[in-house]
Amino acid sequence: MSTFVGPARVRYAPSPTGEPHIGNIRTAIWSWLFARHTGGQFLVRIEDTDQSREVEGSVGRILESLRWLGLTWDEGPDIGGPYAPYVQSKRLDDYHAAARRLLDSDNAYRCFCTPERLDALRKEQQAERRSPGYDGLCRSIPAAEATARAASEKFVVRFKVPHEGSTTVEDLLRGPITVENRTLDDFVILKSDGFPTYHLAHPVDDTAMHITHVTRGDEWLPSAPRHALIFDALGYPRPIYVHNAIILAPGGGKLSKRHGAKSVLEFADDGYLPDAIVNFLCITGWGHGDDTVLSREELINVFDMADLSLAPATFDIEKLNWMNGVYLRNMQPEDLVEQIAARLDRDLPPEVPRPLDRANLAAIAPLIRERIQLLSEVLGFVDFFYATDIPTPPVEQFLVKRWREKAPEAAAALAAAVEAIAGAAWSANGLEETLRAAAAAAGVPVGDLFSLIRLAVTGKAVTPPLFESMEIVGAEACLARLRAAEAALRAAS
Repeated sequence: MSTFVGPARVRYAPSPTGEPHIGNIRTAIWSWLFARHTGGQFLVRIEDTDQSREVEGSVGRILESLRWLGLTWDEGPDIGGPYAPYVQSKRLDDYHAAARRLLDSDNAYRCFCTPERLDALRKEQQAERRSPGYDGLCRSIPAAEATARAASEKFVVRFKVPHEGSTTVEDLLRGPITVENRTLDDFVILKSDGFPTYHLAHPVDDTAMHITHVTRGDEWLPSAPRHALIFDALGYPRPIYVHNAIILAPGGGKLSKRHGAKSVLEFADDGYLPDAIVNFLCITGWGHGDDTVLSREELINVFDMADLSLAPATFDIEKLNWMNGVYLRNMQPEDLVEQIAARLDRDLPPEVPRPLDRANLAAIAPLIRERIQLLSEVLGFVDFFYATDIPTPPVEQFLVKRWREKAPEAAAALAAAVEAIAGAAWSANGLEETLRAAAAAAGVPVGDLFSLIRLAVTGKAVTPPLFESMEIVGAEACLARLRAAEAALRAAS
């Protein structure tokens, strides 16, 4: 367990290059839980220093994703805070000031190498099978000469990595990680367009915003010593690093869309619940005993960054679907009705009158509660309740098993059913009792008659409980559909 005593200040710092993906948002969930667990603050900061990759509308979609998940933030680009602005492109003065400090202290230098020279250098290194990296050509340019050339030449600012010694970074999960400085090249911290690289922006912003923990994917491990060197050169206290393992596809390999690597809002569109997504992603790479389904309050109470696993986790879409079904089944009845109503309001055709009758939905919801895992499945189970003129299924769908090549007998069985229930009490129990008696009187197995009735009334072979469904559909519509099916079967004989 962690020895950290809160409150923690953590941030979610996405780049506006698209919508948050699962691996990215899992880090946000862990950071949010840790902030709430320690009584600290969760910040959102937009890292838009790579302007060429910015996608219009991304910031709005990022914030929408967080809102849908219920990951409320205490400071951010939309609500401000004591260390605003929370958008990197609006903090350029801070990065320029930090770069000047590094230049003045001889911890950085201006580099005038052209893209063509750097490209040729990379190709030469590849051909000679040497490690790629800058060769330090501009490192020895006198400061006065570099300042004079900067007035008329394009340049970048590079950090001057010490040639001797080593740098050790403490990682909460891995302990000390030591790298020999000679293995690091002089990396760019300020680009020719005046924007910082992540290597400079991260130390400057996280220090200004008093971030205690930096949680990010373990692909950033090779950069951690570079960042530590900048923190030290600027005299900044280092944060606690937490480099978490990635999420893999089933069977290993990179997670792709077909395995579930969709954006957060795509999961919302597919009918997942935010609490299920938060629960599932939290435990994918973190565990708490044998517990799987944990409420948000339980997650906040027990979550600790120090308990994250170093082993890559596998994205199990079947487990997520199962968990989403558990959350749906555990909902309060009135909450489930509202979730179903919202989904049907979106999915039902526009000719269905709105608002949807909540009393009607309250009767439908218990019939499908155990049958659905995703809200996107609701329409397929309930569309026949809202159909004003349900098409009669093809005759061949009726003529299976017992009824194969017996269309006249099937038609007669439906006629007997219509006659039996036309004047019956229209309730689930009354309909079942009447139709069981009708099947016995006609010498037809109960299941065979019920399958005909189910197809005729719903247009489907698999539905919510038949008689409860018939009660909700109503006598007029049910009898009309049964008579239409009977007519179709007689016409086919």
